[in-house]
Amino acid sequence: MSRTPRIDFLPHDADTLFATPGRIAVFVGPDGPESAVARGLDERTGGALSRLASGARWGRAKTGEVIEIAVPAGLAAEAVLVVRHDAEADRLAMRRMGGAIAAAAGRGELTILASELRHADEVALGVALRAYRFDAHQKPDATEAPDGQVRIMSDESEALARAAGPMAAIAEGVAFTRDLVNEPANVLTTDDFAARLAAMQELGLEVEILEEDELARLGMGALLAVGQGSDSPSKVVVMRWEGGGDEPPLALVGKGVVFDTGGISLKPAAGMEDMTMDMGGAGTVAGTMRALALRRAKANVVGLVGLVENMPSGNATRPGDVVRSMKGDTIEVINTDAEGRLVLADVMWYAQERFKPSGMIDLATLTGAIIVALGHENTGVFSNEDGFAEALLAAAQTEGEGAWRLPMGEAYDKVLKSRVADMRNVGTGREGGSITAAQFLKRFVQDGTPWIHLDIAGTASLKSDWALGPKGATGWGVMALNRLVADRYEG
Repeated sequence: MSRTPRIDFLPHDADTLFATPGRIAVFVGPDGPESAVARGLDERTGGALSRLASGARWGRAKTGEVIEIAVPAGLAAEAVLVVRHDAEADRLAMRRMGGAIAAAAGRGELTILASELRHADEVALGVALRAYRFDAHQKPDATEAPDGQVRIMSDESEALARAAGPMAAIAEGVAFTRDLVNEPANVLTTDDFAARLAAMQELGLEVEILEEDELARLGMGALLAVGQGSDSPSKVVVMRWEGGGDEPPLALVGKGVVFDTGGISLKPAAGMEDMTMDMGGAGTVAGTMRALALRRAKANVVGLVGLVENMPSGNATRPGDVVRSMKGDTIEVINTDAEGRLVLADVMWYAQERFKPSGMIDLATLTGAIIVALGHENTGVFSNEDGFAEALLAAAQTEGEGAWRLPMGEAYDKVLKSRVADMRNVGTGREGGSITAAQFLKRFVQDGTPWIHLDIAGTASLKSDWALGPKGATGWGVMALNRLVADRYEG
């Protein structure tokens, strides 16, 4: 599994600091050391911080940039990481500074000096997120230093530890999502995925696994059609967190295609290995439920994920087949690679029939078209209610997770008309592919249910390192959804 650092919050102690090995991170303003801690460290190192701050390199440095002073005099540490700090930096800027520290520190021991520092809890979250790595299937590298302790020293260490507690739950939820999305499909089978979710019962979640016979009894013909070509059994997993009163829950629904070959409409070989991440929506739902349980959220939330594998075989669904959804509508399958919407259609309908949610959000790595439209910076947002969408967008902005709302409308819906069934699973052309996918899903939203569709195909996984994580799974959405629950449902 992944590794995330343990972070301890300790009172500032100069004698302990000067004898501490590893790396020390200190925040220094544009004009040089300003805080008492930074001035003390500067004095101990013979003015090394002041000399750095008076040089041209410091003048060119941007806020949040980290410059290393190697083998500093007067310290047991092997290096001092000097972070250019603006006293007016906001929460997200401080979170990114934590990420920059973690990236510069690498492995080994790290001590961060946070006395007199605003938003030090955000620095801790940034460190935890950026220090994540997934090496479950790699041999240990004997040339690398082992993971070390992370200490954050502050004169207000107890208050800082209390403030950082809920953030630790969020970081664990993000790491859990990243683990799921990073796992290869021969490890994260539908059985294994369901077992990992069932294990969260120890956190207080109620977890229920619906097997294929139950799904057939419920009439989930669309979902079952996707997985029928695979030897891995299709499942729906329901996770319930009841931390609120008697109010109906918020429903989170995730697409969990553990591997997507495209089925009979086979994808090109190049890049198909990335389709291990096609369960990213289910991963985000699982990570969000984990975070809510760990921080004991005072809200009712139910997470539902449809777990399937889309494989070509003699039993696979064919283009031209007609399947019947749980709602009762028939769907002509034009392209078996447009399978995620079939999974979501049945799980969304089940969520509404069983739980009568106050609102419903589905997440899916649904379309390549959303990457064409928005790149890897923003998730596509679609909704049938402005207020609900605005709340989600505000939550995403607060947490620094990119999201952009796209339009919907009847004109986009017309291309889903089928000659032989109630609808097609794809439109008649490539235009507006993400929107027509959202229009398809909207047909499975009951009247009166506020609904948001999040297309995370471009944001669930990245090809290069970024401010708060290494390349690979990002965990996009865990922080935004947690914020939405906190702001909208935990009043």
